[in-house]
Parts: sequence; C-alpha cells; structure tokens
Amino acid sequence: MTLSCPFSPKELRQLVLQHQGLLQPASGKAAVAEVLKQISYVQLDSIYVVERAHHHVLYNRVKNYQPKLLDKALEQKQSFEYWSHAAAFLPAEDYRFSLQRKLLLQNGNNHWFNPEQQLMNEVLTRIQAEGPLKASDFVSSGQKNGAWWDWQPAKQALEQLFMQGKLMVARRDKFQKVYDLAERVWPDHHQHLPPTDAEFADYLIERCLQSQAVATVQQIGYLRKNMQLVLKQQLKQQLEQGRLQSFLLDGKTYYHRPQLALTNKLPNKVPNKVWLLSPFDNLVIQRDRLKQLFNFDYQIEVYVPAAKRQIGYYSLPILYKDQFIGQVDVKADRASKTLLLQHLVLDEQVKLTDALKAALLKAVLDYAAFNGCETWQLVKTSARTRDWLVS
Repeated sequence: MTLSCPFSPKELRQLVLQHQGLLQPASGKAAVAEVLKQISYVQLDSIYVVERAHHHVLYNRVKNYQPKLLDKALEQKQSFEYWSHAAAFLPAEDYRFSLQRKLLLQNGNNHWFNPEQQLMNEVLTRIQAEGPLKASDFVSSGQKNGAWWDWQPAKQALEQLFMQGKLMVARRDKFQKVYDLAERVWPDHHQHLPPTDAEFADYLIERCLQSQAVATVQQIGYLRKNMQLVLKQQLKQQLEQGRLQSFLLDGKTYYHRPQLALTNKLPNKVPNKVWLLSPFDNLVIQRDRLKQLFNFDYQIEVYVPAAKRQIGYYSLPILYKDQFIGQVDVKADRASKTLLLQHLVLDEQVKLTDALKAALLKAVLDYAAFNGCETWQLVKTSARTRDWLVS
C-alpha cells in the first residue's frame, strides 16, 4: 500500500544527505573504497577548468582526499572503471554486474559506433604481446578532426574492446586510459556469472536506495535502457515481501527500505557547513529529482552558448546545511595559483548571516587548496553579496 510521505521535507533532505556520505566524511586507508560502495559509482569527466569531477565528488566525502587515493584504489582492485549510467569508477563488489552490458556488446550491440572486427583483433593481439597500451601508442590510420567523439580507428577499437570486457583500464596516465587484457587486470573475471535481468534489477534497487535513501522507479533506472518493466516487477515483489515501503510525493511513488523510518536512523543535526558540489555529483546529477526533493533548479552551462549563459561555464551548486542556496562559476588559474570565483550567485531569499559567511569562506579556502591554489578572487557577484562577503 502506498502512503503519504512519512518524513518532513527537512527530514527527507537530511536522510538523502546522510546516505550520500556528505554528513560524515570517510577516513582511513579504505575510505575511497567505502565511499564508492556507499554511493554506488563516481562519474568520470574530462573537464579540467578545476580539478576533475570524479576527484571533486570524492573530495567532498573523504577526509583529506587527494587524487592519488583513487589511483591507489584502482591499483589495489578496490575499484574498477566501466559504465554506470555514464563512464564511472565502480566498487569492486559490483564487477559481476558489469557483465550484463559487456555480453550485450559481445553479442552484437553497439556502443557509440560500428565495430571494425579486423582492427579490434589487431589491437587485441598487440596488447597480448606488448602489455598495457594507450590509444596514443597506436598509429592513426584515419583523419582526426578534433571532436571528442571522432576518435581515430585504433581508439574506437580499444573502446569497443573495453566495453565488451575483453580489455580493462589498468590505470590512467595523465588522464589517458591505459588498456590491458581483462584477465591481467582482473584475474578472476572469468569466474563471475552474469546476472539475470531480475538480479540486475535488484542490484539497481539496492544500490540506489543505499545511496539515495528514497527513489522512484525512473530514478532507480536512470539512463538504463529497457529496464523499466523488470524494475517495476521487482519493486512489486519486494513490496509484497515487506522488503520495501512506498509513499506518494507530488504524485510520484517513492520507494525506501522499512528501516529508514526508524527514529534512530534519522540523521543528527546537519553541521553549519557549505559544500561546493561538482556538477556531476551523485546528489545533483538527476536534475528532476533535485528539483523535487531540494527545490533547486540547476543546469550546467558547459553546453550552453556563452552568450546565453546565466551563471557561467562551470558553475558549482552551493549546498548550505540541507538546502541549496546558489551557484558559483569557478576556474583555477594554475599559473597564478588563484581560484577564480567568476560569478557567485546566491538566492535573494538567503539570509546573509555571519554563520553562513564563515562556512562559505571555509569552503572556498578548502576548495582552493584542493585545486592547488594559494588564494582566491571574487570576480563577479551582486553588490549585496560582495558587501557582505568582503566586509
């Protein structure tokens, strides 16, 4: 039976933040692995106006995070690189569930382009003989016009073999993938049995509710092709078994684990803290969900023509306690070691208190240091915000 929401809006926001690992940063040798398992994946992105998105996501969840910690997690087989709803780092425990997509591609499905089998065989043979190689280790046999999707044929062959699971990413070298045979990167990969459709649906449900606390069927199957029907079947079965509960919110059915409603599971008071989040952060990546649960309408403007941008090229959502209060367009000027706040926009209704100012300044200073910057500069904001922040 579907009920009305058992949580207040504030409780719901705080439960989501708790499940997202933002309220209590992880620490220790296994912190990166723990966070990956908790939030299910970390999306890769190549934009480098500031530190790349996958490192930024972990920075907000791992105490004293440094990019080399993710490299170490990959090296120690605590994580692997593959495809979630997008290119991602995934927890080692989820390796089996990467096999579903790999088998579909092995059996004729395409990823982004039609595979050239002869070239794929040649690439595979060379890696078998020589060991790990990058795309740049292959001589181009075609013209490259610069667009990110228009890779040289060898790169296409490498990527198709990677998506099929015959190759894996052994490491990254200055962000370039270094490919090797799957059996050399993940020696026991042949021992894993691919999941059934029902098992894969249960996996998506478990990972989503573990990392997001509550979710609709559309959110659970976000950007997963042909999964809605089997997801609905498994959600219905888990409801009947008492493993799930549901509630209606603004006409949408949300699912959650029964233990979520227990009083002792509700989070403690949210700290007086500001988080500057990546545009690809797990909390904000589903924009409709973000708008419904947090009343925050966000769009990254990387893909918007410059003349039409409202905030800026790479604007970060600003989270204060359990509410989003604005955005800031950022750029790391690496030559001068200065973090540029190119456009800071705070919502007009936000109260500009001393507590918020202290939290925002700390967030900016910490984020600047994370980007290798020694100082920061406010380039553009409203007169109201500038007078308050620099006073």
